[in-house]
Amino acid sequence: MTIETGLDGWLRYAPHPAETSNSYRAISNIIVLNKSKTSPVYTAGKEVQDGLRRILGQKIEISGELSGTPSSSVIIGTVEAFSSTCGKIPEIPELKEDGFWLNTHAENDCVHILGENERGAIYGAFEYLMRLAQGNLNHVKSASNPSAPIRWVNQWDNLDGSIERGYAGPSIFFRNGEVVTDMTRVAQFARLLSSIRLNAVVVNNVNANPKLFSKTNLDGLRRIADTMRPWGVRIGISLYFDSPKKFGGLPTSDPLDPAVNDWWKDITAKVYEKVPDLVGYTIKANSEGQPGPLSYNRTLADGANMFARALKPYGDGVVMYRAFVYNHHLDESVWTNDRANAAVDYFKELDDQFEDNVIVQIKWGPIDFQVREPPSPLLANLRKTKGAIEFQVAQEYLGQQSHYVYMAPLWREILDYDMRIDDKPSVIRDIVSGERLNWSRSGYTAVLNIGSDSTWIGHHLSMSNLYAYGRLAWNPLASSVSIIQDWARLTFGLNETIIDTITKISMESWPTYEKYSGNLGIQTLCDIIYTHYGPSPGSQDGNGWGQWTRANAHSIGMDRTVATGSGNAGQYPPEIAAIYENIETTPDDLLLWFHHVPYTHRLKSGKTVIQHFYDEHYEGAAHAQTFPIEWAKLEGLIDDHRFKQTAFKLQYQAGHALVWRDSVNNFYFGKSKIPDGKNRVGNHIWRIEAEDMHLSGYKTVSVTPAEAASCGKAIVTESNTEPGTAQKELSFPTGIYDIAVNYYDHLGGRSKYEIFLNEGSIGFWTGDLQDKLGHDFSEYLDGHSATRITFRGINVQKGDILKIIGQPDGTELAPLDYVSVLPEGTID
Repeated sequence: MTIETGLDGWLRYAPHPAETSNSYRAISNIIVLNKSKTSPVYTAGKEVQDGLRRILGQKIEISGELSGTPSSSVIIGTVEAFSSTCGKIPEIPELKEDGFWLNTHAENDCVHILGENERGAIYGAFEYLMRLAQGNLNHVKSASNPSAPIRWVNQWDNLDGSIERGYAGPSIFFRNGEVVTDMTRVAQFARLLSSIRLNAVVVNNVNANPKLFSKTNLDGLRRIADTMRPWGVRIGISLYFDSPKKFGGLPTSDPLDPAVNDWWKDITAKVYEKVPDLVGYTIKANSEGQPGPLSYNRTLADGANMFARALKPYGDGVVMYRAFVYNHHLDESVWTNDRANAAVDYFKELDDQFEDNVIVQIKWGPIDFQVREPPSPLLANLRKTKGAIEFQVAQEYLGQQSHYVYMAPLWREILDYDMRIDDKPSVIRDIVSGERLNWSRSGYTAVLNIGSDSTWIGHHLSMSNLYAYGRLAWNPLASSVSIIQDWARLTFGLNETIIDTITKISMESWPTYEKYSGNLGIQTLCDIIYTHYGPSPGSQDGNGWGQWTRANAHSIGMDRTVATGSGNAGQYPPEIAAIYENIETTPDDLLLWFHHVPYTHRLKSGKTVIQHFYDEHYEGAAHAQTFPIEWAKLEGLIDDHRFKQTAFKLQYQAGHALVWRDSVNNFYFGKSKIPDGKNRVGNHIWRIEAEDMHLSGYKTVSVTPAEAASCGKAIVTESNTEPGTAQKELSFPTGIYDIAVNYYDHLGGRSKYEIFLNEGSIGFWTGDLQDKLGHDFSEYLDGHSATRITFRGINVQKGDILKIIGQPDGTELAPLDYVSVLPEGTID
């Protein structure tokens, strides 16, 4: 049996049972109206040929001739090509760019797959096959059009092969400073993108390297473009603003210097010589220490327009200029300082100064892909300058694909939001489509982090986010539930238990993560200074990055009102600003985003802010424990390989959710000194602190930050070569227990552990999560490296001796935090 690695994603084309396959009519042949091997139409024909073979077992030839009156054929091409041979089909409405017409029961039992252009034709072919793969090929006779012309992804790949915020292995594009020679994975990636109707990929990191312009790499970009073009996917590149100085040998990169402009025109000519259908440039400048036009006392428009003019001679190339421009050395002591204001402050007054092929790329929220933010007010402040909304498929602040968070509901919430521009309906999906403000070219882009791992993204379930992004960029009204159901059928199978289970876990995942990470609009309380992964609420404040909570002993939250705060609420149109300015009308889920309040402030629920924090973190962590239990229902219903990989990740997430719960609750209890009304925080009746055990070869250490350890302490071996032993006589009543060990698994080694009950081994494990999980790992004992392993159904007698032996490795000194001896069904 072939192992399912995840490489095919949702394009598995799993065979239907014989009785189902036989119920479909046989296809006589596939007619493609362009026989060029590089044409998306020909590629579509090959894909349909492969799909029919794999799904239905039908082996069908491809023909390039449309003559006579074909019968039972699949005809693929553009509307224009079909019309020139067979005449126009009156019922086909006018199609937009990339749109398509699909009729599965056309004249003479034919299937018509006709695109407005060749990309549209391949999109229609994938629609046909994915309906077939789901057993859902009723009579379809309809047109489908995209909501917006720009539907891109941005890879953050570096020339050395690493990927910024990449959690699934090295780049498929670059290695050792150059473009790779083997394009196999690039073609597979293009196939996936095409199937969800994404039409371009920016292949390199926005923190760009000017060595991309070397002759070797320009040739490499040509290979990438040539590989992706047959799938209807074009490429773009990110530029380093200071390239004329760093790579070109010029004394300046001033955008108003004629020599600098000439340099960019020359480079652009060289790029287009290799990639004549380049979609354009993505620019990150004057952000997070990057150089940009402000470095030369020029405006952001001066910088963007320099690139725009270089692109204009080559057709439809655009500059995607990121609005992620802010000062990361803000003084927190100044009450009115606010990073959330930056995008509007920098771009609003430039609205009429950009060239017509400049598009401002706007993150969906004002800060940085948090678990909850309001929409970026810049989306309501540009009228003449076109915009694109930027999402993030990479779960940078949402568990880095070691936790599963299905993001379609979050994205739908943003896209459905009414900005009320000029007191008129201004739903964000209509803004980015161009409809609301009459933009000619606008749309979507997303930060994506696929890597060389066979899962593509690091977690089988997290691939649902890439699929969902493509679906929503095409149709932002698509249901989050229907998207995940379609994805589950295509990825794992048609069994209703599979579909229902995956849908349940997925739809609950974002609310669950929000509960155990950051509530009430306080942002994701991860470590923003280090890896952006584990819990570290204290890291938000006391630095210049501006993701502040302003938490002190008495109160918490950002005052973003006009009356007394940073004025951020006033950046929204008047109807929206009035809602956020008033604490009574601000929704509780954004309360701390817009208002600074005492911990004792009562929410609309009647709870205080601090009790809400305690309750939500306990509820979220408890619900995360249900995910591996739900997933276990699928054993035997899906392939063993993907089942086990996903089960492991969900079990890890359940354990790390408890780390999040305790870290955040302990931090705010320590800040406020207000006890949990339910007496849970700091009170763990089933827990044994490692430092309270009898230690031999182990010593007690303080953990920083303190809330990353139970009671602020852990134990590590006294030597990096000799094992340590920790043991304790158990005083719990005799019974069946789950024994959970919380330990730290950080970079620097792979410690080994064995746990005993009365000298009988009940299990062993290795601290090797860096080999199994892809998130950004830590070198320290902290909220990133804290984790848990559980041994279930252990028969414990009162008075038994529990012993753990830890063997250090390298700088990882077999660290332990605590042991929980839990009655079955009890959550620690």
